[in-house]
Amino acid sequence: MADTGVNLIRIAGPLRPADVPHLCERVAAARHGPGGPGGDVICDVSAVTTADLTTVDAIARLHLAARKAGGRIRLRNPTPALLALLGLVGLVELLGLVVEMEGHAEQREPPGRVQETVEAGDPAL
Repeated sequence: MADTGVNLIRIAGPLRPADVPHLCERVAAARHGPGGPGGDVICDVSAVTTADLTTVDAIARLHLAARKAGGRIRLRNPTPALLALLGLVGLVELLGLVVEMEGHAEQREPPGRVQETVEAGDPAL
């Protein structure tokens, strides 16, 4: 998921109601950034530390700000708790939010060989 960074904003920490107006301004500015108008605004929320209704309200308002600017937001890397809460309140489906997950392949040992044995009393399959 390569992007130029023009329409990318990073959101961190616990979100409070007082943060929302500034974040909405950032969304509108990113939507009409130096790269010209167009495209979605990518909100990297990987550093958001709380998954509560204040955060859900902030995301809904960011979505509205992007819609007013003629676009939409895409959430990048929400925590599992935040993603679950957004799904629980129906915000993902209602607003048509696009959620991007950047993951790295797990680094772990390959599973060992499993050898099955048949016991004398096991029924045939």
